[in-house]
Amino acid sequence: MGTGTRRTPRGRAGGALAVGAAVAGLGAGASWLWRHQADIAFSRPVNEWAFTHMSAVLPTDPVPRASAPRPLPYEPGLRGFTYGFGGERRTLAELHRRTHTTGFAVLHRGVLVGEDYPGRFASPTARFQLFSLTKSVTSMLLGIALEEGALGSTADKVVSYVPDLAGSAYDGPTVEDLLHMSSGVEFVEDYADPESSFGRFERAVSGGGSLLEVVRSLPRAAEPGGTFNYSTVDSQVLGWVLESATGMPLARYAHSRLWSRIGAERDAYYFLTRGRPRTALGGGSLNAAVRDMARVGLLMARGGALDGRQIVPAAWVERSRGADLPHLAAGALGADLPRHYGYANQWWTLDGERRSFTGIGIHGQYLWVDPEADVVVVKTSAWNTAEDEDRDAETVAALTALVAHLEATA
Repeated sequence: MGTGTRRTPRGRAGGALAVGAAVAGLGAGASWLWRHQADIAFSRPVNEWAFTHMSAVLPTDPVPRASAPRPLPYEPGLRGFTYGFGGERRTLAELHRRTHTTGFAVLHRGVLVGEDYPGRFASPTARFQLFSLTKSVTSMLLGIALEEGALGSTADKVVSYVPDLAGSAYDGPTVEDLLHMSSGVEFVEDYADPESSFGRFERAVSGGGSLLEVVRSLPRAAEPGGTFNYSTVDSQVLGWVLESATGMPLARYAHSRLWSRIGAERDAYYFLTRGRPRTALGGGSLNAAVRDMARVGLLMARGGALDGRQIVPAAWVERSRGADLPHLAAGALGADLPRHYGYANQWWTLDGERRSFTGIGIHGQYLWVDPEADVVVVKTSAWNTAEDEDRDAETVAALTALVAHLEATA
């Protein structure tokens, strides 16, 4: 595990690199823009555009919609809802304003009970950059591949699928280790330091460099399996494992095994690296509509089944709700991470007996799943900073209260 640098629970991979692609051809006058591209792309209000227009600045691979979209019946059910935070009662409108919500949808028992798009470029048809919510979708696809037999076992060594990593720090960890962010490989997601391992990873994505070289260069920091260290590279390697095991790029497998089966109503897409061979980011390049992410959440809330069809194995959903490993328990991930989060299977787990869980992306992206209440909440946002402890705490308080409200009024 890296030391001395604060890490985030929500990897940025793929976001800050958009402006670089857009300004690269503008000549010498673009030098200032190039140096400050991340600050520009991820500062309000520009980030609202960037987070809904990734396809305008980077190559993409589409995830086609379903031939027959699954209906989401609509019955408004959030009238009068308020939540408590900071000693005050607040409304959903205040949550959206205070946490820069761009898109918001709530499903209760499969019914859309609330939907809003406060963002400048947001709408039901917009595709939102999901950042590290991508990781949770990659996990679902791995569970499907395991059930189908394409992936042999989570105990398989990573290098058995990605032999180019032989001799690197990834020569030894298993698929299971990476699913729990416990590879033992040192990777520090320091967004401020361009010379950090994350900075080098990001430049390779946007500037045409080799991701493989960056991954191979990372040192071993701990023995695999016992130490949590949030790492977008662990998820990137999992994406390569999935592509090798299935013989398909991520976008094609996501369409075949997930998007087509949940009845997605909009094409999604992965943006790709600029360098060839172009590759999707298993840890951060999926862009999708809010309603379709609600369908993804509904699948997880229903134990991996929809309309009588088992899509994700029930056991895989269950392990995403908690790994029962001490170093992954809520409050045990490290002093620099919120104590209400644990981790398992590329999902963030939530403290408490309900065993709710959520996918999270930086700048305020959430896919909140409470199977006990059969509630799913999708929240896309455009925070001015990659992480914000206060906005995260308020979001968690609001969504927890929202679940309770829906249970009480059902």
